Amino acid sequence: MEAVGRLAGGVAHDFNNLLTIIKGYVELALNRIGGQPELRGNIQQIADAAERAVTLVRQLLAFSRKQVLKPKVLDLNGVVLNMDKMVRRLMSENIEMRTSVEKNLGAVKADPGQIEQVILNLIVNARDAMPDGGKLWIETRNVELDSGMANDQASIKPGLYVMLSVRDTGVGISAETLPHIFEPFYTTKGSSRGTGLGLSTVYGIVKQSGGHIEVASELGKGTTFKVFLPRVEQAAQRPQKAEWAEPATGAGGETILLVEDEPAVRELARTVLSEQGYTVIEAQNSEDAVRLAGRHRSEIHLLLTDVMMPGMSGRDLAKHLTALHPYLRVLYMSGYTHNVIGENGTLEEGLSFLQKPFSPKALTLKVRETLDRPVVVD
Repeated sequence: MEAVGRLAGGVAHDFNNLLTIIKGYVELALNRIGGQPELRGNIQQIADAAERAVTLVRQLLAFSRKQVLKPKVLDLNGVVLNMDKMVRRLMSENIEMRTSVEKNLGAVKADPGQIEQVILNLIVNARDAMPDGGKLWIETRNVELDSGMANDQASIKPGLYVMLSVRDTGVGISAETLPHIFEPFYTTKGSSRGTGLGLSTVYGIVKQSGGHIEVASELGKGTTFKVFLPRVEQAAQRPQKAEWAEPATGAGGETILLVEDEPAVRELARTVLSEQGYTVIEAQNSEDAVRLAGRHRSEIHLLLTDVMMPGMSGRDLAKHLTALHPYLRVLYMSGYTHNVIGENGTLEEGLSFLQKPFSPKALTLKVRETLDRPVVVD
């Protein structure tokens, strides 16, 4: 599983660069073709296929634990109950669904969107295991695990956890199949009903969040998945009310130092930003960026850099340049994490980050947002 994860992470890194190029030029083409409906339809087909590929790569990143997480201290009950309303609409009338949450449930620290994905995948799997109907139970509970608890992969650390359980009365999983269910692309469903990445995605998210997952099943008697996430002492963060605001757009006159070792991605970013009125200085690696920054006589307002590059990483480059230019803003871009911008893929508070593959619109919005942020100088 670890070897497959490393392979998946490496493949995803290269594919994200390719998908950035495909998505970027597709969006530029759609913006430029005008009123040619037949041509627009053809290009839109490419865009739709690219979006499906993006989803597939993100699932691989989740399994390989290379995705960038934005964790918050969560009330898992709140997440479960909010999703309860949505997932009930996914159930057929012959499935009875019950949700039970423990009062005074401990808080966990995890990425809210990723935990929602875990819950959704487990519930959809349970539904698919009951084509003729049945019962589905979702439960949360405070638990304490001792050092004796282990699975086939590694021992779980003893301590206080919050448990999420999803149990169904479906067809169950055979003893032969059970050891393989978290492997990517392994599925007992037909080829038209998924990629076999649902449970492997769940596995990767739980592991990257510092948790543990176990499964018990028997043919004809249903399946129980239990997810254990470490309890934290902090109080859960209240979800902020979304306030609608017009996104920052428009042309800018600032100077951007663009550092990207993939030439086609660099060319795309330069084209998009130049059309927005920015002055773009291109560098193919960190050493090149240091040299160009030293030669540039006027102010550089933003460093836009890939995270993973040969030689000096984007993070080390940012530290070097911001030490010399304290008012320089930094925007990182990457298709995956290698613990360069945060421990265990966790994005540090206050860092500006653009996930590859990105669209030209996403690039311009994030650049403007980062430039408009105040800079705190020690």
